[in-house]
Amino acid sequence: MNDMKAPAAVSQAPLTPAQVRAMYPGALSQTYLDVAGRCLIGTPVREAIERHLDMRMLGGDKAAMFALVERTRASFARLVNADPDEIAYTKNISEGLNIVATAIDWKPGENVVLCADLEHANNVYVWLNLARRFGVEVRAIPMRGGMYPVEEMAAAVDAKTRLVTLCAVSFAPGFRTDLAPLSDACRRHDALFMVDGAQSAGMIDSDVERFGIDALAVSTQKGLLALYGMGFLYVRRRWAERLAPMFLARFGVDLGEKGEAALGDFDFKLMPGARRFDLGNYNFIGAAAADASMDLIHRVGIANIEAHNTALAVQLAEGLQALGLPLIGAPRGAQRSQIVMIGAMGDGHDVADDGRMQSLYEHLSAHGVKLSVRRGALRFSIHVYNDASDIERVLSLCKAWVGTVAKGAR
Repeated sequence: MNDMKAPAAVSQAPLTPAQVRAMYPGALSQTYLDVAGRCLIGTPVREAIERHLDMRMLGGDKAAMFALVERTRASFARLVNADPDEIAYTKNISEGLNIVATAIDWKPGENVVLCADLEHANNVYVWLNLARRFGVEVRAIPMRGGMYPVEEMAAAVDAKTRLVTLCAVSFAPGFRTDLAPLSDACRRHDALFMVDGAQSAGMIDSDVERFGIDALAVSTQKGLLALYGMGFLYVRRRWAERLAPMFLARFGVDLGEKGEAALGDFDFKLMPGARRFDLGNYNFIGAAAADASMDLIHRVGIANIEAHNTALAVQLAEGLQALGLPLIGAPRGAQRSQIVMIGAMGDGHDVADDGRMQSLYEHLSAHGVKLSVRRGALRFSIHVYNDASDIERVLSLCKAWVGTVAKGAR
C-alpha cells in the first residue's frame, strides 16, 4: 500500500565526482555537456533497472515494489529537505504544474505572476488555459538582462495573486534566480510560490525550507540522473491540505491499512499532504532508476555536486570569454549555474540564430561534443560526471575554430 513505511536505504561510502564519472560510459566515450537536455545514464542505474526487470519476469513482489516507491519518495524528500508526505509522484514537470494549477479554486479576477520570456512553454500554457477557462489574469513581467525581474515580479503580487511561478535556473540563458524576494512577497499575500526545478534539482541546492518554496515540480531525466516518464511534485503540507485534486484515485484517499483496491464509504478523507495527488499504480521502473541515481547524488552530496558543477562552469565561461566568444552573462557571480551559453538570445531551437554560432555548433558536434541550441544560442550544461578534461577539450576545439574563422576572414 502506498502509505506503508519503506525500509531505509543501505548506507554506503561517500563518492567523489571522479568515482561517479567512472560509472558513466557515456561520459568517457564523448564530451557530453547536455544535462540540460537530458542526462547520461550510469551503470548503477542500468543495473537497478535490470534487477527490476528480472524480478518482473518472475511475476514481481508487489509489497517490495511499494517499498521501493516509498524509499524513492523518501530519498527525494531528503534531497529537498521535505517530509515524504509532502512528495507526490508525477510523470513529468508539466503534470506537476497542472496538478497544482487545477487544485486551486480560482475565481475570476485572481492572478498568477510569471515571466513568460524565460519560461519553458509548458509553464506558460498551463496558466493561459486558466485565463481562458476561469478568467484568471496572467501577469507576465518582462525579463531584465536575461534574468528574472524578481523585484518587479514581487511588486506585482497583490491580494488577488494566488500563485507566483518561475524556474530556479532558467533553461536559457541558464542563470540562477534569487528566490527570496518572491518567497517573501508570496508570504505577505498568502500566495503559493511554485518553482520549476528542471535545471536545478540534483545539480544545485534545492532546499525548500531555505528558499521558501511552496511547490516544486521536477522530472528525473535531467539533474536527477534517471529516466524520462517520471517526476516528483513537492507541495508544502499547509498548502497541499488547502488544495483539492482535480483527479482522484485510491492512493489519494486515506483508508488506513486497507488494501489498494479497497473502497471506503462515500464520505472519504484525502491522504495527508501531497500524497493526495498520487494517481493509480506507480512507474515502478522509473522509481528503481531514480532510487539508484539519487543514491549516487546523496553519496557525493548536493553541496559537493553544486561546487563541482559551478567550478567547471566558471572554467568554461572564462575560457570562452578569453577566446573572444560572445559569452552570455558574467563568467562568475551569483547568477552562474551549471549552464553556460554563448551567442545572442533569439528564437532558434536546435539551430542558432547567428550563422557563426551555428558554424561553431556544427564544428563541436562533428568532434563528439554534445550540447544544445536553445533560444538561438549555444548551451553547454555540466553535471557531476563531467571533469576538467571535458572543459579543456571544448576550449581547445573552440580555439581551433576561432583560428579557422580568423584565417578565412583575411
